[in-house]
Order: sequence, then structure tokens, then C-alpha cells
Amino acid sequence: MSQQVKEIEHTWISMSDGIRLSARLWLPDLPEDERVPAILEYIPYRKRDMVRLRDQRNHPYFAEKGYVSIRVDMRGSGDSEGTMPDMYAPKELDDAIQVIEWIAHQPWCNGRVGMMGTSWGGTASLQAASRRPDALKAVIAVCANNNRFDDDIHHMGGCLLTDTVEWGATLPAILASPPDAETVGSEWREIWRARLDNLCFPLEQWVKHESRDGYWRWGSVNDYPDTIECPVLMIGGWSDRYSNTVMNFLQQSKGRSWGIVGPWGHHYPDQASPGPAIGFQQEAVKWWDRWLKEEENDVDQEPQLRVWMQEYVEPQNAVETRPGRWVSEPAWPSPNVQQQHLYFSHHSLVTRRSETADISTIPWSLSAGSAAGDTGYFGRAGGLPLDQNTDDAQSLVFQTDALEEGVEILGRVIIKVNLKTDRLPATLAVRLCDVHSGGSVARVCYAIRNLALNAKGELKDVVEANEWQTVELAFPNTAYRFAKGHRIRIAFSTSYWPIIWPSPSSLQLQLDQSRCQLSLPVRQQSNEDRTVNFPAPLECDTNRAYHEVLSAPPLNRWVDYDQENGRLASRWHQPFYCIYHSNINLKFGFETEATHSIQFDDPCSALSCFKHTLYFSRGDWEVYVTSSAECQSSETHYVLEGKLEVSENGKPIFQRDWHPEIPRSCS
Repeated sequence: MSQQVKEIEHTWISMSDGIRLSARLWLPDLPEDERVPAILEYIPYRKRDMVRLRDQRNHPYFAEKGYVSIRVDMRGSGDSEGTMPDMYAPKELDDAIQVIEWIAHQPWCNGRVGMMGTSWGGTASLQAASRRPDALKAVIAVCANNNRFDDDIHHMGGCLLTDTVEWGATLPAILASPPDAETVGSEWREIWRARLDNLCFPLEQWVKHESRDGYWRWGSVNDYPDTIECPVLMIGGWSDRYSNTVMNFLQQSKGRSWGIVGPWGHHYPDQASPGPAIGFQQEAVKWWDRWLKEEENDVDQEPQLRVWMQEYVEPQNAVETRPGRWVSEPAWPSPNVQQQHLYFSHHSLVTRRSETADISTIPWSLSAGSAAGDTGYFGRAGGLPLDQNTDDAQSLVFQTDALEEGVEILGRVIIKVNLKTDRLPATLAVRLCDVHSGGSVARVCYAIRNLALNAKGELKDVVEANEWQTVELAFPNTAYRFAKGHRIRIAFSTSYWPIIWPSPSSLQLQLDQSRCQLSLPVRQQSNEDRTVNFPAPLECDTNRAYHEVLSAPPLNRWVDYDQENGRLASRWHQPFYCIYHSNINLKFGFETEATHSIQFDDPCSALSCFKHTLYFSRGDWEVYVTSSAECQSSETHYVLEGKLEVSENGKPIFQRDWHPEIPRSCS
């Protein structure tokens, strides 16, 4: 039964050090003496404007179903006071625990709290659960990560991701934006100025920590999985950089945890792309009803893992709906999945190991990766991997014969490679691909390794050039069906630009085919797969939204192969997008530009630039916040540049520049 909803646009929550966090609440219309469970979403993405529409899809619905739903801006963001030095700082987690306690002691709360979020919010929920606050009874973590070094947007396999440069431009813009005077009152400018004066350049820290050290272990709950005891629903998407987390979490968890992985990117799954989308809000309410209202609704009898088994689709920038079907496993890991080994011989993948050494050289090319797409599908137009033939032509390739029957994999593909390199640092990139009978090639997943690091991302004790070593790479978890008549392909390259930053010099990387092995997690189909069903996404009540899109131009992408000058450049640009929130009389807009370029023969020519602008306007008041970040490198250093510019009513009011140079200790 749905209930009437009362909304409180803003209230303060005081922390122990006197800083106040801003909260927005949706409450069911209940008698004054009735107490109900509460749901918390705690993120730095401004509730007043930036994610207002998304909040309107989730929180009023939960309130209609009998929950108090709460959105809190983290310290130093949105309408909250204080400053934020970096992501996942200790104070951020301390605040989360205090917010949960504050909620539990409100007169409308029965002391039972759930916590949810996507991306940062999902990760923050896992971190809070690891502290075991008494009131926190359940979590929903969407597109979260439990391993900040390997499965976030900063590093992969010990290699620097260019996505971290993008985030290094975006986050300062968010944190430098003003609170709303209509929400926080006359102190708004003082709060804003404190933010600007204390603003940091977090990209410096993300680049500086090149291996999995204490900086990355902090907040990575995979290092202490036994600390989470409350039920957790993990949700992810195969097109997302964070897709690895769901199945890894289930495998580590000894408590009550369930997982859903769809085909989508970095979104709540009711707004999924690629589709099919599912009714996230309905699934969430079933979850909350079980663990917050303690209703016996069989949520805990669902299969532990439900995933979208992907099938081949013609490689292209964007896909509306991903071919495939829902499948389930009662438990994960599953006895229904067995490793099948393939071996490398004469550029083929075969079922018997060769006894004769066969040495092959992986081509050195800085443009292997031009068909990679984006690291994670963050909702931008395009960005999915293209036909891999372009990259395969600059790689060392092995493939099976045409499959006599379909092969379905679920879990982590493992590859063992016996190799040597003539110099270090060195990078190995490996792609698992599906070769269509017509010749086009789709990337299934890929793995990266900085050869100076071990499988845990830690510095090896001894690393020598020109010595044979066996390296094991675990691909991210995946679910994929190779069709009958297709071929399974493995492609090796020594770079993957512009996904990862290149090694500082040219190199020769050789492998011994006779001592390499590919292990596929082959799944047997189950009759239980037919029972996996999800509700359709809700039709959003437009009366909740109160918004008007003023400008929504399409995103543009370019790739420029300049053969004459030997340079490869890729760019994308989201022109100015603007929305008007009529019920608060506020315009919010943004614009983003990205450029990656490299000379074909010089890894130290690599350049990544991002520029992100946020816009706020009410009446004759207008603010632009523009943040840019740039990364270049020499053989010995990363060279970063950051700039933040703020204007109010057409006049510059703040500027800050950063120019750190960071030694390349292992990359």
C-alpha cells in the first residue's frame, strides 16, 4: 500500500566536531507516535541540483512504501559544511556512523536503518557496514568497489588508468561548487569560501601511490571481509569498470550476501544502458521489507547470484539492448562452473599442451587500444569497445577453431603466461575476444599487468629484465556465451592506450607458447535459469520531478590517425547541458571535454587532458566552476597540471593552480 509523502528539503545533522551536514528527507504520512525504518543514501553528489532527478526516482517511492528516506551531502560537498581532503577519508566514514546513529534516534525511526548508494555511495555503504553500527541492518551497494586499488578508476593491474585524470578534473569542480543560499541561509558564502581555500588536488595522491599500499588498503573492505555481518545486496553491470566487485564480494563473504549483475554500465539499474533495465526500486523495497521490516517475503531464498549471460553483439559505440538472458546460481562460487584449460601452440588455442618451446614476440605498438572504448560505461553516448580487428593487427593473437557447440563462461578467466622482457617497467595487456563467423571481433573482457608488481599489486622483491618468469593474470568476472561457429581469441599487446598509461620506453616482450595456459570457467546450463525474473522499471511520476531540460546536445567523439606526423588523438566533448529545477528556481548545467594523444614512436609523448565545467543560476545570480587536469610524463616522472577557476556574475573570484611532478617508482 502506498502512503502520502511529506518532504523536508533541508535539515542539519550535527557532527561531534561541530560541522553540520545537510540532509533532505522524505517521510511517510503516519501518526506522530508511529516509528518506521529509515533508508540512508550518503554521497558527495549535490542533492540540491546535481542528482536531484535521480533522488526523485528513488526516495519518494521508498517513503510511499513506509520508510523514511534520507539523502545526506557528505562533509565539504553540496549544502554541507566542512571540507573534503580526498575520497574515503577517515572523517567521511566517522561522519557516516554518526549520521546512522542520528537517524536511529529520531522520533520517526524505529532504530532500524538501511544504507544504499551507487558508486561512491555503494562503497561508502560497505565501509560503514564494516564498522558494524548497531542500527545498520542491511545494505544495497550498486556499482561499488571493495578493492580500491584494482577495481576503482585509478589503477588496473598496477597500471595508471587515464580515467583517474578525468576524475581528477571532475571531483574538484564538484567540491568547489557553492551551497545554495536558499537552503543554508546567510552563511552560504562563508561555507563556500572555506571550501575553496582548503581545496586539494586529489589526482596527485592517486598517481603517487603506484602500488597497493596502505593508502589503497584503507577503505578496501576486501582486506577485512569478515567485518561485514549485516545482509548485503550487491548490484553491478558488465559494462561498468566496477563489474568485478559483486562476485568477488560474494566469494569472500561468509554472511548473508546476494548479487545481481546486469548488462548495464555505471547506473542504478532502472536507468540502465545497455539494457534491459530492471525495476530497481521494487527490488530494493523487497530487500528493505525483509531486513528492515522483518517480513518473511522469501528474499533470502533467492539464488545467491543472478546475472545477465551476455551474447555476441556487433561491436559499436552504443547498444540499446544487450543480447542475452538472465541466469542464476544458488551459491557462489558454484559447483556448476568448472575450469576448462586451453593451451597455446602455433598461434592457436588447443586442448593439448605442446612439449616443444615456441618463442613469439608481442609487437610493440602504442596504438593497440584505439578500439578499446572507455574504461567504464558511465552513461556517456558511446564508449563501448569497437571491432577489435584494428587492435588485433597490432597484437600477438591466438584463437580456437570454429566452436562445434556453444561455450558459456561465468566467473574469472585465468591466464598463465611464461614471458621475458628486455627492460622494465613493462606492461602486458591481454584481451579475451569473440570472433564472429563473419570476421568481426567483439571484446569480452581484458586484463592488465604491470610486470613490476605481483598479482596483489605489490612490488615484487626481485624483478630482472631478460629473465623468464611465469605471470598469472585474472580477468575481471564475466558472464558470456560464445556461439557455435564462433572462435575464442586471446590477443596480447604491450600497451593499451588510451585506457592505461604506457610504459616509459619501447620494449621487447616475448612469450613461450608451450608454457602458457588459458583457463575458462565453463558453466553448465541450468533449468533454474528460466525462473529468473525482474520487474520492469517504474514509470516515473513527472509531477515529482519539476524540471525542464533547457539544453541537451549530443556528445561528440573523434579519433584522428595522423599518419603523416605519426600521432594518434582521440577526443570526446559533451556540449553544455542545462536543466531547470522549477520548484527551487535553479538552473544547473555542465560541460566536459576530453583529449588523449600520443606519438606512435614515443611513449613519453602521451597526453591526457580533461576539462569539466559546472553552472548554477537563479535570477540574476550566476556561477561557473571550471576545473581542468592534465597528465604527461617523462621516463622518470609524471607531470601533472591542475587548474580551478570560479566566476560569479561574470567576474573571476577564485583561481588555483597545481603543478606536481611525481617520480615513476614502478611504472
